[in-house]
Amino acid sequence: MKLIFPNGEHASVDLSDGRWIVGSAADAQIVIALPGVAPRHAQLQVAGGTVSVHGPAAGAALAVNGRPVTAETVLKPGDLITIGPVGCRLAAVERAAAAVAPAKASVDETGSTRLRIALPRFVLRGVSGPTFGKAFAIHGTMTIGRQADCDITVATEEISRHHARVQATADGLLVEDLGSANGTYINGKRVQGGLLRTGEELRLDTVRFLLLTPGAELNPGAAATATGAAAQDKAASRTGLIVAIVVVVLAALAAAAWFTGLIPH
Repeated sequence: MKLIFPNGEHASVDLSDGRWIVGSAADAQIVIALPGVAPRHAQLQVAGGTVSVHGPAAGAALAVNGRPVTAETVLKPGDLITIGPVGCRLAAVERAAAAVAPAKASVDETGSTRLRIALPRFVLRGVSGPTFGKAFAIHGTMTIGRQADCDITVATEEISRHHARVQATADGLLVEDLGSANGTYINGKRVQGGLLRTGEELRLDTVRFLLLTPGAELNPGAAATATGAAAQDKAASRTGLIVAIVVVVLAALAAAAWFTGLIPH
């Protein structure tokens, strides 16, 4: 699990098993030295992939998804934890080995081994700004933002440090805005969350992406090649037809001349 601070009050934290004190005290595991954050504001307990929050300290404000915490509360990925004036979000982490599907081997009729590359389900293609022309394969759940710890980093001031999260599903990408300043849009409509389907546009402020399937992304010239070949075949057929018509016309003229005596018998 990872704790993400969308507004940059703290770097993202990979949560290993154990106790994590969050507060303004120098000996806290997660130090947030801001007004409104108590020295030992709250405690996170991590065990075997389960994360729970305890607290808060006396007189301190602590909430999960807007609801005040009064007893130990088990968290789930996507939950928003408000620690005084600071908001952070719990995110599931997919390790690199699990995120990228390995190549699979098969044996053909000759006994030779061939590799079959497992392609991602979706690709985001940048169509404006600093991502123009770049392709980003989507595996599992990924974060897009300006900060370097994002899965897709977009180095422009219009993008928030952690702007949006996307998750691949069978039908498209689930898109979630992470409290960005300038907004997240699907097909021009500002959303807090929604489903982005193949061929549709995702816009983060002025930075735009198109959602494509790997076949369309990895073989952009295939359609053009097929279209060109079809055009050549059509042109060849048209040329052959014209030649045939000319031959028939010439033969008809020759026959007419023979019958009218213009050509000696």
